[in-house]
Amino acid sequence: MHRSLCRQTVPWEAVLALDGAGPDRLPAALASDPRVRTLTVPRPVGAACARNLALNLVRTPYVNWADDDDLFPDHAMAARLGAVEQAGVGWCAGWSEDLHPDGSTTLWRCPAPPGRHEAGDVWTYWLSPADTIPIGPTTILARTELVRAAPMGGLVQGEDYMTAVGITSLAPGILLPLPVYRYRKHTGQMTAQPGYDQLESAARVHAWQYGRSLRSLLHREALRG
Repeated sequence: MHRSLCRQTVPWEAVLALDGAGPDRLPAALASDPRVRTLTVPRPVGAACARNLALNLVRTPYVNWADDDDLFPDHAMAARLGAVEQAGVGWCAGWSEDLHPDGSTTLWRCPAPPGRHEAGDVWTYWLSPADTIPIGPTTILARTELVRAAPMGGLVQGEDYMTAVGITSLAPGILLPLPVYRYRKHTGQMTAQPGYDQLESAARVHAWQYGRSLRSLLHREALRG
């Protein structure tokens, strides 16, 4: 992840949430980079809580969540930053790629189509909780105030489904037809661990219902206004 950030063509700053781990475990390249700041959580609290606490330290106008075992294509930040500022919207996302151990990639086109989406419209492409999520959470670059209004959900997994639905429900955005994130596939990733599927269905139902309720309430308030 750090090497891919260093290849970006726009300024960036990273906040690392160390969930129950000490800063002494940071690789030297990260520890010596002034653009990298760390939040040391004194005990393991899980990804959702750790990421939300790290959000307190963000001082850039835009935020992009990411996992430390993944990476960004070289154009990822510049392409989305240019699109979101030109359109004056709250967020910009794109497609993603699975990066396999042999170096090959598989493109994933999310169900939401490319182009502009008004607030709440992305959720409509998530037809049921069992279907593929409508947009890749880690492909979203969003205004910081928007991310703070739609942080990670309080789930042990699928917390990023919640923030993706929240961000896209609260503001209009742009989906670019190009990959902006690479998921590195390996045996150590959380989604490959035994028992991960046990709560996946419940997490999806919770996030799907959250999106439905949020969209309904915001639409109702807009009609009243």
